[in-house]
Amino acid sequence: MSGDYRGPAGGQYGAWAPGPRDALVTGMGFCLPGAGDEPVRRAEEVWATAATGTSHVERDGFHHGTVRGAREAFAELLPEMPARYLRSYADVHLYGLISLAEACADAGLDHRAGELRGADVLTARAGVDSNYDSYRAWHDADPETISPADAKSLFVRLLVAGTSSDVGPVQAALLGSTGANYTVSCGCASSSVLLGIARMMIVSGQSDLVVVTGVDRFDTERVLHGHRLREVVEREGVTVRHNDDPPAAPRHDRPMRPYDAAGDCMNYGDGSVTLILESRAHATARGARVHGAILGQATTRGGLNSAVAIDTGGTGLAEAARRALGSHTTLERIPYVNGGGEGDALFTRIESNAVRSLWGEKSEQVLVSSQEACFGHSGAPLGNLGTALTLMMMREGAVCPTANCETPSPVCTFDPVPGTKTRALDFDRALSFNYQVGGVNSALLLGGGDVC
Repeated sequence: MSGDYRGPAGGQYGAWAPGPRDALVTGMGFCLPGAGDEPVRRAEEVWATAATGTSHVERDGFHHGTVRGAREAFAELLPEMPARYLRSYADVHLYGLISLAEACADAGLDHRAGELRGADVLTARAGVDSNYDSYRAWHDADPETISPADAKSLFVRLLVAGTSSDVGPVQAALLGSTGANYTVSCGCASSSVLLGIARMMIVSGQSDLVVVTGVDRFDTERVLHGHRLREVVEREGVTVRHNDDPPAAPRHDRPMRPYDAAGDCMNYGDGSVTLILESRAHATARGARVHGAILGQATTRGGLNSAVAIDTGGTGLAEAARRALGSHTTLERIPYVNGGGEGDALFTRIESNAVRSLWGEKSEQVLVSSQEACFGHSGAPLGNLGTALTLMMMREGAVCPTANCETPSPVCTFDPVPGTKTRALDFDRALSFNYQVGGVNSALLLGGGDVC
């Protein structure tokens, strides 16, 4: 398929009219792996990467999305932050604060002037990395050689890790927020679930300004240790399976290839993405630029009897999509889905089954692409990243390719947009999927064009 594509024909949907309680995205900020020694921080940098299918995951044969230069970026963006804070923060704190500062700048909101003081601050986390790193650093420190300053810094990090001062409270403190502040951890769907919660807060009148951040860091030593343990288990003939086809192990020796016939693994990636949501009334009053809107969100579970089982039929994911659409529109108006593919053939099957269930015989006309291989499988930030990229695609009138997809898997029931070039597409409604082991599924309905 090439050239302009306007989606499956036919179908009716109700007229949509803007309202003062619409949940609009007015700010985007990032802290993601880059090609050099600086993180990708701004929307234009993210677009340049995703639009060309570029991957920043591999370096020197090691496939992991590593954020470099975070401390330098932090010092540039927040020079007023006391040095003792910088010494005490783990990497994951820095990622979250960097993406937050960039999102504030993108939204035209001055956190130093107290313009986000009334904001609610919601943070998505999929791991306990900062806590683990703090405990390990304290345990590994040599009391005979460590300096008093370093010992004090490690002690403060241990205190931070042992209390509620994870990324969310640190972000709220930076903003001087008087609003709600809490963290949700439900794996890869974490930030998309929070976007749905933020939308409900705005639509109900509970809030006019919500900051949503997804942030994670994966300890490569732990990941490699787990991979070695799995190899030992398989070599000794021990089988531990909850499905006929368990998910493939993450690997660092070869690249992830979503929706590709050769896809057999995923690569982890670190980083953070922050989105700022405002009610239309609030955004209009201050003359804010609008990227798009969160029009609907739904979360389902697969009803499975194991926390590590997988809904291979995609039924829960398809149901989440139907619920997200609600009465707003129909599938005929949705020509594009930002997918959750991360290189595992099993997850390609899940998404293929869901798309076929939704669009039936017309599923081959639907474009589904994934940009996870650009920065690595980052966990909690994925919902925010998919939302940001999809809104950019609507603005540009082009769909980004699936990074690292060269030969589409025969399992695909959709067009995965292989290659390294964008596909022209005029659209103003799209779905974004996130799903994971355990049967948790999230679908977002996103709007651009007429909502801006």
